Amino acid sequence: MSSEGRYRLLVEAIKDYAIYMLDPDGFVANWNRGAQRFKGYTADEIVGEHFSRFYTPEDRAVDLPRRALEIARTEGQFEQEGWRVRKDGECFWAHVVIDPIWDEAGILVGFAKITRDLTERQRALETLRESEEQFRMLVQSVTDYAIYRLDSEGNVVSWNAGAERIKGYAPHEIIGSHFSKFYTAADAEAGVPAKALALARSEGRFLAEGRRVRKDGSEFAASVVIDPIHSEDGRLLGFAKITRDVSEREKQERELERARQALFQSQKMEAIGQLTGGVAHDFNNLLMAVQSSISLLAKKIPADPQLKRLIDNALQGVERGAALTQRMLAFARRQDLQTERIEPIRLIRSMSDLLQRTIGPAHPLQLLLPDRIAPVEADANQLEMALINLAVNARDAMPDGGRISIAASAHDLAADEIDHLPVGAYVRIEVADTGKGMDPDTLSRATEPFFTTKGVGKGTGLGLSMVHGLAEQMGGFLQLQSRLGSGTTASLWLPAAETIDAPEAVTADAVATETVAQRRLKILAVDDDALVLMNTAALLEDLGHDVYEASSGEEALARYAEHSDIDLLITDQAMPNMTGAKLAETLRAARPRLPIIIASGYGELPASAPPFLVRLGKPFSQALLADALAKATD
Repeated sequence: MSSEGRYRLLVEAIKDYAIYMLDPDGFVANWNRGAQRFKGYTADEIVGEHFSRFYTPEDRAVDLPRRALEIARTEGQFEQEGWRVRKDGECFWAHVVIDPIWDEAGILVGFAKITRDLTERQRALETLRESEEQFRMLVQSVTDYAIYRLDSEGNVVSWNAGAERIKGYAPHEIIGSHFSKFYTAADAEAGVPAKALALARSEGRFLAEGRRVRKDGSEFAASVVIDPIHSEDGRLLGFAKITRDVSEREKQERELERARQALFQSQKMEAIGQLTGGVAHDFNNLLMAVQSSISLLAKKIPADPQLKRLIDNALQGVERGAALTQRMLAFARRQDLQTERIEPIRLIRSMSDLLQRTIGPAHPLQLLLPDRIAPVEADANQLEMALINLAVNARDAMPDGGRISIAASAHDLAADEIDHLPVGAYVRIEVADTGKGMDPDTLSRATEPFFTTKGVGKGTGLGLSMVHGLAEQMGGFLQLQSRLGSGTTASLWLPAAETIDAPEAVTADAVATETVAQRRLKILAVDDDALVLMNTAALLEDLGHDVYEASSGEEALARYAEHSDIDLLITDQAMPNMTGAKLAETLRAARPRLPIIIASGYGELPASAPPFLVRLGKPFSQALLADALAKATD
C-alpha cells in the first residue's frame, strides 16, 4: 500500500474528529467516518454540498461561513468554538479548525476542516457556570450573614449584600481594603486580626465572638468564622469569612438574665415577706397579750408612782414592739393602709422642717420640686414615714456631712421601661445623697429586712424594707441606684391619680376614740391563740360585757348554737380550718344584722371578706376595742 493510501485509511478510521476537505468555494470534497458520526450525513449525502449548512441560521445570517474561509485564507488558519447543526437539526458544540491548502505553485486548492464535538464538555462547563452563578446569587442574596473572601494577606476580594447591610460598606468602598478595619482599635493594636488568620491557617478554622465596628463607627456583637481556601496542590489562596450580627441575640440573653435575676429576687423577697409577715403576726399576738394584761393590771394596783413608772415603761416597750411589727408588716405588704388622694409637693414642703430637724444641720436639705404635679393615692402617714426613713438612710451614708436632695417629677412609663411597673403615669420622688454609695452585693440586699451596714445596735435593717413594701402595696416600686464613690438615689415610684385637684394631705396621727358601748353586750370572742383570747375576754369583761370564748371557727358555731342571743362577734382572721371571714359569713347567714369585728395582725382582709365587717388591728388597746364596739353596734 502506498503512503497516500495508508494516510487515507488513517483519516477514514478517525471517529472522534470530523476531518474533511472543502474546495476553494466551500463545497465538501470528501468525508470521513468521524464527520459522518458527528453530523449524521453519509458521504453520498454531503459531498458536493456547501459546508454552510452545518451552521445555525443566526451564524449564516451574519455570513460567518464565508468569513471563516476568508480568515483561513488570509491569516493561515481559522479556529473557533460555537454551535453547529447536525442533519437531524440538533445543535452541538463544536471546536473548529480550518486550514487553507495550497499547491506547489501557491494556488489555493481548498481547505482542510477539522471539527470536534465538545457538547459534553460544554454542558459540563455550562452546568459549572450555572452552579457558580447560582452559588454567587445565593451568597449575594444572603442578608443575615456577611459572606466574603479575603486574599492570603487578609485583603477583601469579594463582598455580599449581607456584608454591606451589616457593616455598612458598599463593595467599591471595601474591596481591596484590609479586613482589620472591622475590628475595634484595641483589638487591632493587639494583633487580633493577624492571630485570627494564623489560627485559621494552622488549625483549619477560626471561630470567635467579639465586638466589631461598622462603617459609621458603631460597634456590634459579632459571631465570626474564618476558613482557609487551598488550591488542589495545597497552596493557600485566601480565606472565606462569615460574620453574623448577634447583637439582638446578645440583647435577648441579657434580658433573659435580667428576667432570671428579677424572678430570683422576686421569689426571694416573696419568701422573706411570707416569713416576716408570719413572724410579725405571731409577735402581734404576744404584744396583744402583754399590752392587755399590763393595761388591766394598771387598773388594779395601788396608785404608786414607782409602779406607775414601771407600767408606763412596759407599755412604751409594747408600743415600740408594735412599731417594729408594723415595719415588718409593711415589708410583707400586710399593714393597714388608710389611702387618700395626696399632693406630693404639698406633703414634702409641709414636712421639710421636720426632715431637716431629723437629719441635723450637717446635712443641708435641698428641695427640687415643680410647682404642681399629679396627686397619688397613698397613706399620708406611711408616706411621711417612708420619706423620713429615706432621709435618715441618706444621712447615715454621710457621717462626715453632705447634701441631701429631694426631687419630684412626673413620668409616663412605657412597656418594660422599669421592671415591676406596668405602663402608665407615675410620680417619682427621689431622695439622693452624696455619700460613699453601695457595691453591687450590698445594693442587691438593701431592701431585705434586718439587713444593715450600720453596725450592731445602730439600725434595725427595716427602714428600706418598710419603704419597699409600702411602695409595692400602693402599686408602686422602690428603685435604688448606687455606685461606690457616687452616692445613692432612692426613687419612690407611685401611680399618679387621674386629676391634679386633690385635698390637702392629712398628716396628723389618728387618735382612737375613747368611746364605750352604751349597754351591756353578750359577745362571742374567737381566737386560736389562748393568750390573746384570754386577754381579749378580760378587756371586754372590764368594759362591762358578758363574754363567751371559742378557740376555733367550729367551736364558735357550737357556742352560738348554745347562745343564739349574742349581740356581737369578735374574731381573729387567721385561724386553721375556718377563717374569721368565713365564720362571719356563716353567722350572718343565720343572723343578717349581727355586728361583727375582725381582729387581725395583717393589714388587709382577703378580697372575699364580707363588706360589713369592722376591722380592728392587733395589737389593740382597750380604748381601740371600745371604739370598734361602738362602730360595730352603731
